[in-house]
Amino acid sequence: MTHLMSTKARPLLGEVTVPGDKSISHRALIMATMAIGQSRISGLLEGEDVINTARAMSAMGADISHAANGDWLVHGVGVGGLCQPETALDMGNSGTGARLIIGLVSTSPMNTTFIGDRSLSSRPMRRVTEPLTKFGAEFHGADDMTLPLTVSGIVDPCPIDYQVPVASAQVKSAILLAALNTPGKTTVIETTPTRDHTERLFRHFEVPIEITARQGATAITVTGHPELVAHDMTIPADPSSAAFPVIAAIITPGSDITLKNIGINPARTGLYSTLKDMGADIHFINQRLECGEAVADIRVKHGPLRGITVPEDRAASMIDEYPVLAVAASFADGDSVMRGIGELLVKESDRIAAMVAGLRACGVLVSEHDDGMTITGQTTVTGGAKITPSLDHRIAMSFLILGMATDRPVEIDDGRVIETSFPGFTTLMNELGAKIGANA
Repeated sequence: MTHLMSTKARPLLGEVTVPGDKSISHRALIMATMAIGQSRISGLLEGEDVINTARAMSAMGADISHAANGDWLVHGVGVGGLCQPETALDMGNSGTGARLIIGLVSTSPMNTTFIGDRSLSSRPMRRVTEPLTKFGAEFHGADDMTLPLTVSGIVDPCPIDYQVPVASAQVKSAILLAALNTPGKTTVIETTPTRDHTERLFRHFEVPIEITARQGATAITVTGHPELVAHDMTIPADPSSAAFPVIAAIITPGSDITLKNIGINPARTGLYSTLKDMGADIHFINQRLECGEAVADIRVKHGPLRGITVPEDRAASMIDEYPVLAVAASFADGDSVMRGIGELLVKESDRIAAMVAGLRACGVLVSEHDDGMTITGQTTVTGGAKITPSLDHRIAMSFLILGMATDRPVEIDDGRVIETSFPGFTTLMNELGAKIGANA
């Protein structure tokens, strides 16, 4: 294990670029595999989660290579061209990669087995397997549909109409990917909007897709068996990764930083709206479009925060950012109430319980609800705790950010998991002014 300790930081200053967007990186590799010809991907996140998706695509026939300039080249197999992998696909810690690829292979006539690490193997897959059975796919594994799981794809899948029961971009995307190799029109209906990276990439690859309003909901309809041709892509920097240096700057006196090329897709900016509601000094500059995605540079300065009740309908647009938002709330004036975030119970860990326990250990006043938590901010936070992130990269990074502003250092007992989503995290933060290092 790699023990990391974070101590009180000097002012954070400078301009940095965080790694590429993880959600888009997974989808870019998948879509490039489903196209004919060579797609060039710039800015791909090279964390373990995405690399495992690249390996999975290679195992099913894609020719994937890393160019000297850092770009990734993908020679795709086309819709209907996937090959049965010779061995199980090891998805490591990535729930996104596993759920998306389970959807992709469910409508191809082959058997595909998925495995993962201890954390991933404890996470439920039923939310995707249930709608995918409606195409005709079969699933073989434990009763609770955890990994290891074998997908028996269907030879002649049937198009479906499916209303997603919970707000989940992963479930929606799994169905849309299954629809690519399904004749006819498949429709996904969502009552709560979720991140739409899959829909944007479908448009980029000219997949026939229609998005319409339907009785207060959104209906996304895909016509299967498209002939996809290769397209080049530039991946925006990940707004979820940017959240960590952004909040570090807000809580560290004297800080003034700029993060370059951050994706500001409206379905991903809930954290920034929330921080502005709390009084944070955040500005989007140089706004533009790249690969159908809105991008901007983000300038953020240290300043006081006030506690608020986070609107529950904002949860889908910031679900991954609640752990680090809890860090910001620890220093805000008053109560910060976060509800409607039950989705955090089935992430890499039970993130609500993990944050509540860790914050309490650091001297923060926090109460846990069945669907969230309330944090009472304070002028100073003691810190001094040793946190076990339980293979959860966002919990690990959140407590290292907390340690930058606490009276006593905060330690995590395993920092290796951070590489799954934010390679170079410690180096980037220390270049800005953090003091994060190995602790034997």
